Amino acid sequence: MVDADSRTPVGRMNLNRRFVAKSPRGDEPRMGSPASLQERLALLDAASRKIGTTLDLFETGRELMEVVVPRFADAAGVLVQDRVVTEGEFPPRTNDGSALVRRIAVGVAAPSPGEYGEAFPVDEVVVYESWTPYARSMESGKSILYPRLDSRTAERIGRFWKRDSVARVLEDSSFLVVPLTARGRVLGFVVFTRRPESRPFDEQDVTIGEDLAARTAICLDNARLYGHERRTALTLQSSLLPADLYQPLGLTIASRYLPASDLAGVGGDWYDVIPLPGCRVALVVGDVMGHGIRAAATMGQLRTAARTLAGLDLNPGEVLFRLNRMSQDLDPTQIATCVYAVYDPVSRRCVIARAGHVPPILVHADGETQVVETPAGLPLGIGDAPAEAVEIALPHGAILALYTDGLVESRDRDIDEGIGALRRLLGDWNDDLEEVCDLTIGAQRPGHERDDIALLLARVRELSPDEVAELTLPAETEVVARARRFARATLTDWGLDGLVDTTQLLVSELVTNAVLHGEGPIGLRLLRGQRLVCEVSDRSPAVPILLEATGADDSGRGLRLVNRIARRWGFRPTPEGKIVWAEQNLP
Repeated sequence: MVDADSRTPVGRMNLNRRFVAKSPRGDEPRMGSPASLQERLALLDAASRKIGTTLDLFETGRELMEVVVPRFADAAGVLVQDRVVTEGEFPPRTNDGSALVRRIAVGVAAPSPGEYGEAFPVDEVVVYESWTPYARSMESGKSILYPRLDSRTAERIGRFWKRDSVARVLEDSSFLVVPLTARGRVLGFVVFTRRPESRPFDEQDVTIGEDLAARTAICLDNARLYGHERRTALTLQSSLLPADLYQPLGLTIASRYLPASDLAGVGGDWYDVIPLPGCRVALVVGDVMGHGIRAAATMGQLRTAARTLAGLDLNPGEVLFRLNRMSQDLDPTQIATCVYAVYDPVSRRCVIARAGHVPPILVHADGETQVVETPAGLPLGIGDAPAEAVEIALPHGAILALYTDGLVESRDRDIDEGIGALRRLLGDWNDDLEEVCDLTIGAQRPGHERDDIALLLARVRELSPDEVAELTLPAETEVVARARRFARATLTDWGLDGLVDTTQLLVSELVTNAVLHGEGPIGLRLLRGQRLVCEVSDRSPAVPILLEATGADDSGRGLRLVNRIARRWGFRPTPEGKIVWAEQNLP
């Protein structure tokens, strides 16, 4: 029997399941009779067919148990170095030769699984000391055979375990420890035991045990490598996705990301919510074709580039055009799709463009749904055609759904059928967007799909008088005082008395600049989101420039004062002219 049960729960199947073999039938070889060459070849053939059907460490160990118990041993166990199981890496060698080992499988032939279970409980992580046969086998990389384990050695091993039941189980048994070696590294070991009444192991059995262990070790190492790569890709992807979604003014946001549940592993799906000047927001969902670390890394580059381009306040079509150019420079062989939308909470206008991506879905407050018809465009990384943008109005209470094709496409249905099913699901939404995400994912992703999923839901709400205030002014110098009074009255009503003085100063400078250098009429807007935003618009396309003012200059000081007072400031073009904005932190 295995001499060290080890493992703590790690959330995988079979962790607490012990394989118990049925007693051999009369036509099957018993351990007490010599095994013929034909029987041994049949055993190895069964091992080649049954071991390694999955890339799961625990299932691979269980498959070995099903092969060897009771045909080769009365009891057996597979033990792997703990760090190999938990992290997919080999631990550094210790100076004292000890080893931290975890049991991943155990098999016991009937009728006595109980006594072995008492001697070797499954949920146990053990540090094997250097003198034990287990540690010696791992250290030397060689098998260790006790044709009959004498009472003194069994008692010594029992003292190591601090359980008397161990010595009782092992005494006078035949005991074989075989290292699990793959690609020049020792992953762990297998222990085979036979009861005193069974035929003891001999040198031929050692050869068979080593062959079985070698086959198992390769499968275990493949599972280790796969698990390590999957964990790395998942960690990379989760670190690149937003940890806390920005909640913009006028929208309620919820999202989900699910990696592929099949062997394909993590993919390149991503989503983002990017704050823009004027309390506007960019909603982005993308999908890099392929899976694994490469797709996740490309996703991170595209997401970072999208954030950088969003800071330039470009039209969605222009953002996708530049993303396309950048993706071709990064890796011409990597293709991605993307949908990019910019929403203005004051006008409730949304500008959407997509590059080969599945179309957004708009869900109205009454449950009616529609596919937002936008030109599909080419995926990122293909061609140089610009992406066309479409502007729509989002009604109050509506939900805009952005998603990747993994949510609507599978082996059993095409995209159009999946989009229809998604529309029916979203049409039954309730007030809790998080629950809508869960229900949608659960219904559209029932099982083992081979693609990952990103889902981003944004529900529209009207702005209250405590969030937006607007004033239109003629282009006259006398209106500056009126603008200051409007700012003071608004902030007082909003309970932001501590920002009144600085806001009045910002409003005064920005409105004065618009009167002197712009064209009327002049618009003044105050927005209260996560920050206080002051916007001044006019109909001149001339952009403000921050100049170095000398002591003799009578102008050029206003923007320098704005630059000093505001958290940040800037401007953006509009179809009518421009908007100059300044932000302040809320108390």
